[in-house]
Amino acid sequence: MTTPSGVPEAVHRRRWAILGVLMLSLLIVVLDNSILNVAIKTISTPAPTGLGATQSELEWAINAYTLVFAGLLFSAGLLGDRLGRKRVLLGGLVVFGVGSALAAFASSPNELIGYRAVMGLGAAFVMPATLAVLMNVFERDEQPKAIGIWAGGVGLAIAIGPITGGVLLEHFWWGSVFLVNVPIVLLALALMVWLVPDSRDPAPGRIDPVGVALSVVGLVLLVYGIIRGGELADFTDVTVLAAIGAGLAVLAAFVVFEARSDHPSIDVTYFKDKVFSAAIVAISLVFFALMGVTFFAVFYTQSVRGYSPLETGLLMLPLALAQLVFAPRARLVVDRFGNKATTTGGMVLLAAMLGAFATLDADTPIWFLEIVFLLMGTGMAHIMTPVSVVIMQSLPREKAGSASALSNTFRQVGGALGIAVLGSVLSAAYRTGIEDKLTVLPAAARHTAGESIEATLAVADRLGPTGAPLAASANDAFLHAMHVTALCGAGIALLGAVVVALFLPGRRRDPAADPAARTVKV
Repeated sequence: MTTPSGVPEAVHRRRWAILGVLMLSLLIVVLDNSILNVAIKTISTPAPTGLGATQSELEWAINAYTLVFAGLLFSAGLLGDRLGRKRVLLGGLVVFGVGSALAAFASSPNELIGYRAVMGLGAAFVMPATLAVLMNVFERDEQPKAIGIWAGGVGLAIAIGPITGGVLLEHFWWGSVFLVNVPIVLLALALMVWLVPDSRDPAPGRIDPVGVALSVVGLVLLVYGIIRGGELADFTDVTVLAAIGAGLAVLAAFVVFEARSDHPSIDVTYFKDKVFSAAIVAISLVFFALMGVTFFAVFYTQSVRGYSPLETGLLMLPLALAQLVFAPRARLVVDRFGNKATTTGGMVLLAAMLGAFATLDADTPIWFLEIVFLLMGTGMAHIMTPVSVVIMQSLPREKAGSASALSNTFRQVGGALGIAVLGSVLSAAYRTGIEDKLTVLPAAARHTAGESIEATLAVADRLGPTGAPLAASANDAFLHAMHVTALCGAGIALLGAVVVALFLPGRRRDPAADPAARTVKV
């Protein structure tokens, strides 16, 4: 027997258990980055405590994962449509687990970057398949609720990650933050084999290797140029401009190629719909802010304020709990006020909280930071759920893998650019602020010492008591850099608020113009 929309009755009965398994799979993908966020200071510490990674190497350790993830999501979604989503999910989890085990025992920053790319490869096959399976086991009227719970799972992972990472770093070496993924992967594999049904697109698209190659090369060049500019504190350097220009040129070629292809990775015609495009912009900017803020917030709490990794994880808990609590309930706000008001309000709140980071200093009461995190998470929850529903319901059920891949591609691209752009602004502003204080050091040591606050504090520590003024200068320079970075992020979030206010639908909209109304019944 099947339900009216064709979902088998046996699958329909266990749909909530299936959702739980899908959320566990999602958990490890998101958990990995949120755990890494509290570990980056430890990894930047010289051996044997860490790997002695520079700030640019830390950015690449995060972005190697997100760029491979984003670049392969569409091909992964299409393979799931063609080969079966369950099979692709299982394969992705295995690759992710192997990459995690290798990353745990990396002996250098470059090895860690490479293994993080392997993890991104596995994650690319996990993320789109989870939403695609969800769309195929829930009836249309339950999909917004299921997507809300799914989005809340992101909040749960963000909550668990920093605390788990903090506990592990209190008792084990830095690699434990990656090794912890392995038992979770094994549990998810067992439950998936038992519970999750397979599904596929009866008319799957063709794989687009040229499009995939262009998108990955373009994004890597663009992000490399941005990170390199921050590292040099000079965005006019010829190598920086060449990398950014080449990246933009390759991405432009990608758009042209996709528009002309009969089997594109990204169907650019989707973006003719202003509602759809605005939703994509909104979800990209949420992850731009989230990844960028957590990157510099960890250095603020640990390097400037002196909190341990575990304490940092607990301090970030309000950000995650707000998403966990409000994401499943955001649909109720949408029902009452509409997508436009809900999402615009969320973007404005997010911008305001980013701006609030510009008021923090070395002795700001910690409860103020907790309120900022709480309100930031609340704003994000009221953006992610409504725009995820708009995106997922814009395509037919059998194209759920493509819709999920599109949504997650722009999440990851937004996150990668958040780390690259805001991380580079932070790095450039910090180097500018600390340079004149490094004249007491030998000329050969100044560049490395000015790379990040951790590099400067390591030099100050080696100097003993005479290094105390340098440590104080490092804190001052970092706070100034964080303020500049936060204001840049706030400005970008306000731009996003304008976009969604102009183009997302209000509470009432002509059904004929609603993306959901154009969905093909299957």
